Amino acid sequence: MSAEMTVDLETFRKTQRADGPASILAIGTANPPNAVHQSTYPDYYFRITSGEQNTDLKDKFKRICEKTAIKKRYMYLTEEILKKNPNMCAFMEVPSLDARQAMLLVEVPRLGKEAADKALQEWGQPKSKITHLIFCSTTTADIPGADCELAKLLGLHPSVKRVGVFQHGCFAGGTVLRLAKDLAENNRGARVLVVCSEITAVTFRGPSDTHLDSLVGQALFGDGAAALIVGADPIPQVEKPSFQIAWTAQTILPDSDDAISGKVREVGLTFHLKGAVPDLISTNIENSLVEAFRQFKISDWNQLFWIAHPGGRAILDRVEAKLNLDPGKLRATRHVLSEYGNMSSACVHFILDEMRKTSRENGYSTTGEGLEMGVLFGFGPGLTVETVVLKSVLLP
Repeated sequence: MSAEMTVDLETFRKTQRADGPASILAIGTANPPNAVHQSTYPDYYFRITSGEQNTDLKDKFKRICEKTAIKKRYMYLTEEILKKNPNMCAFMEVPSLDARQAMLLVEVPRLGKEAADKALQEWGQPKSKITHLIFCSTTTADIPGADCELAKLLGLHPSVKRVGVFQHGCFAGGTVLRLAKDLAENNRGARVLVVCSEITAVTFRGPSDTHLDSLVGQALFGDGAAALIVGADPIPQVEKPSFQIAWTAQTILPDSDDAISGKVREVGLTFHLKGAVPDLISTNIENSLVEAFRQFKISDWNQLFWIAHPGGRAILDRVEAKLNLDPGKLRATRHVLSEYGNMSSACVHFILDEMRKTSRENGYSTTGEGLEMGVLFGFGPGLTVETVVLKSVLLP
């Protein structure tokens, strides 16, 4: 009896797993309605934070903004909200965490719902078929988490299995794909709703002469949410995959301690740069590419389509130069940076959406701008690098 039971359990174990690889079945994105144009942002920022008298620092901030290659960003925080919460406009002196978290408790899941609704509409299947929810944010940390609130807002079944990914930062757009791949491939029939929702109300603060790294953050970050539905073995003629998730990895770069960090304090989440981040990433990125693609016998990085987290223009420029990438390889990434800024974990999903849309519009044969294989990179605190190998699908 024991031997028979062993055989039965082994058969059951195999039947629990999917036959094919995880695929991205739908994508939705959302931003707050308040658009902030980078060309006028320095004047607005120094006025709203009562720093106009510091003309030298304002000029420095203007130069920082000009170098970002960002045209506009979207922010939940408006002038009206900030006038009602003047503590948020100080640099460090006045506690404001309570006010910030009160906003984020409502707005982070709300923005996530907006993106999720779009992904669910594109997918076209009943919400009751969602089996797992992965929710990611760096901007709220209440208990129960925003994953629970989002599930309620969406009306998901109470038995949906939730995973919260909090306080990871910009690399987490890759982390959630790694987790979704494991869940989808190891649970036959699973449909995983992935939502990343980021709002900069937790990091907004006034200028400081002694903390220029904070000004870099004020010039880069924007608000956005992205939602994906991931599942294996797509239903023919019903579900329409855009990318397969072929392989994933995560690594911490050597000698990168504290290069990027955030500290949650009474004044909110403070942003810190202590290293040459573009140099650290560009020096080490080829190691991640070799590890990922030698198994696919690819060593020419121009054979790949590219989805790279737009941590900043300097990072993209250094990576492009280090790897001798063809002009235009980072087109989709640069477009999202220009139109939305750095939206932390949500960015790479905006770039995936941009690539599949322009691939169809420009008559390419696949969702990866005519190429079969591609790479998605998440960069963030640690310095942590998430590497995701993607396979594009044929366009109809």
